[in-house]
Amino acid sequence: MPRFAANLSMLYPQHDFLDRFAAAAADGFGAVEFLFPYDYSAQELKQRLSDNGLVQALFNAPPGDWAAGERGIASLPGREEEFRIGVARALEYAHVLGNDRIHVMAGLLPNETLRERHQAVYLENLAYAAQQAAEAGITVLIEPINTRDMPGFFLNRQDHAQAICKAVGADNLKVQFDFYHCQIVEGDVTSKLRRDFAGVGHIQIAGVPDRHEPDLGELNYPYLFELIDQLGYTGWIGCEYRPKGDTSAGLQWLRDWQAAQA
Repeated sequence: MPRFAANLSMLYPQHDFLDRFAAAAADGFGAVEFLFPYDYSAQELKQRLSDNGLVQALFNAPPGDWAAGERGIASLPGREEEFRIGVARALEYAHVLGNDRIHVMAGLLPNETLRERHQAVYLENLAYAAQQAAEAGITVLIEPINTRDMPGFFLNRQDHAQAICKAVGADNLKVQFDFYHCQIVEGDVTSKLRRDFAGVGHIQIAGVPDRHEPDLGELNYPYLFELIDQLGYTGWIGCEYRPKGDTSAGLQWLRDWQAAQA
């Protein structure tokens, strides 16, 4: 049966970040994920996990200057040393928090004429990250992101992401399959997930088109949850959406689905 992780970067926005762990646990979540842990010490975050009986499912490696608009540096020429330092920092946090998944964001492509150069850097950096992570038993994830939410992002399609993983050739390099992004860019999400399932390392959900609760919009998530189960997925499913109203009230979709499975 699918297991759900609360994305604390989006859910429970009425709470300070550190208070969101308790809010997620109170709503029955068994795990959490979030974008970045680096504003807090790893021990402080670990205490929040322990106090609330939560598992850390995922977080992102350092993305460069997020406030200035950077969205990852893995494909950016000239930033290789910074990338390696970021990988080491992410692995230090993962060692304390206990997660075995780290998402590495590709970054923005300034111009299509630079794609070949950026891809070469991306492959080199991912090979390095996967090698370092393998020693710690951690899987590195890459994620195609839609160009409506993140214009200029280097990686947009599932087939491109899978090809990148094959080119690197590391067993612990997988694709993060976000139904929201995939539906916006490509559609036909069922066929995409079936086709690429062996290379999928994490799944995330949100309603399309507005990125609210997954019971709002054009995707039939009860059907997709059944598909995920049939495919044998045993990882966490990240609830990475913006609540339309109160987060807890909006989780009626999850309560209804759990009741239907009982």
